[in-house]
Amino acid sequence: MPVQQILIKSIYGLIFLAIVSSCKITDPQIPSLTPMPSAFEGSTDSVSIGDISWQDFFSDPYLVALIDTGINHNLDLKSAVQRIEIARTEYDIRQGALLPSLDARFRARSGEALRNNVLRGTINGDQNGDAQRENYFLGFQSTWEADLWGKLRSRREAAYARFLATEKGKHLVTTALVAEIARLYYELLGLDYELETIRKNIALQEVGQEVIQIQKLGGRATELAVQQFQAQLLGTRSLQYERQQRIVEVENQLNLLLGRYPQPIERGDSILNQRLPEFVEAGIPSNLIRRRPDIQQAELVLTAARADVDAAKAAFLPSLTLTPYLGFQTQSFPSLFTTPESLILGMLGGVTAPIFQQRQLKADYSRMVAQNFQAFYNYQQSILTGYQEVLTSLQRVENFKQAYELREQEAQVLLNAVSTSNDLFAAGYATYLEVITAQERVLEAELNMINTRKEIFLALTSLYQALGGGWQ
Repeated sequence: MPVQQILIKSIYGLIFLAIVSSCKITDPQIPSLTPMPSAFEGSTDSVSIGDISWQDFFSDPYLVALIDTGINHNLDLKSAVQRIEIARTEYDIRQGALLPSLDARFRARSGEALRNNVLRGTINGDQNGDAQRENYFLGFQSTWEADLWGKLRSRREAAYARFLATEKGKHLVTTALVAEIARLYYELLGLDYELETIRKNIALQEVGQEVIQIQKLGGRATELAVQQFQAQLLGTRSLQYERQQRIVEVENQLNLLLGRYPQPIERGDSILNQRLPEFVEAGIPSNLIRRRPDIQQAELVLTAARADVDAAKAAFLPSLTLTPYLGFQTQSFPSLFTTPESLILGMLGGVTAPIFQQRQLKADYSRMVAQNFQAFYNYQQSILTGYQEVLTSLQRVENFKQAYELREQEAQVLLNAVSTSNDLFAAGYATYLEVITAQERVLEAELNMINTRKEIFLALTSLYQALGGGWQ
């Protein structure tokens, strides 16, 4: 049987075995997504605060300036930009794999190689003269793999999806950065007002201590009463230094997010005078998929994982490689550029089919299938997490608003009680313990009121982030 027929039949056999092996691979059965509720509890409007840009959502100009600084200088955000560039180059590599390569080549064969070629040519019946002429070659050679089964296209699709996912990752970092800067800023405003309240109460307690000392000199109070007032004043003064330290820590955390060394943070109005949004709406749950960067990123990762599965399945099939070449070829180097005798133009072709790599290919395919399922479950989890965060933040905003109204009333009542207790104590109708208790309770109530007011802004910020706002 001629050698050419043997080769052709061997190629057909390899292709047949590879196709049979690929037919045994079954596609993964990905379950369907759990349907989302049609609306958030307590929200019926289709408009969402997540669609508002952060420049318009936050009304404090000092906060807006801090966020702008953070977006321009935050190091995590700069790293996210570089991750996009890495993914972009990976996509360019996969895109280039679909195109033929072109190399400049110079090849010189030794005499031993020439004799081996001649010997092989004699055994196989090839033309010895052609083998003997392949001494020197200078020219261009191109290599191109025909994407018969879509393997290269699937890899390109996976790389492109991951490139888009890195862009969504940048949006995710931006959203988290905007929210964290706002949280720390409102934390600072709350601490500022707490410090102001503590200093006000220190002044009140100092007056009370002076009064009790005067009464002790007049025989109307004991040393025990003086010590009780003094202990209360010392405890309140210690709170002052604790709040000052906390302010330093929060300022340093905020400066770190802004990508700069510690320095004073300029603030606007107090936490009690900060303006709340006129409306707080979450929109409809299905819009989370469009707005939240983490959900979009998970969806793109799932798309990439599916393309990886297709590429792994196509790896079982044979590949066709074409290698055209053009240049100068001669037996003697001095005559290399003698034209047209040394000019040569041709093409080589090869079919490669995996036979003994089946175990490795199956393992790689199983790994891609597992990653596909993992990406699907992560996608489902991101949707569930997004819905839960929005619902929790919605209820948190409403509940803290109600709590703040009551805290404000409580603080006012206890502030009046302090004035009343001082008057009664001066008239001899109240004990010093009642005065101390009233002062302690009003301080606690005012601090609780400030903290509740701060929690409203923190809840609004969390809701804005949960709805996908902040990266626009």
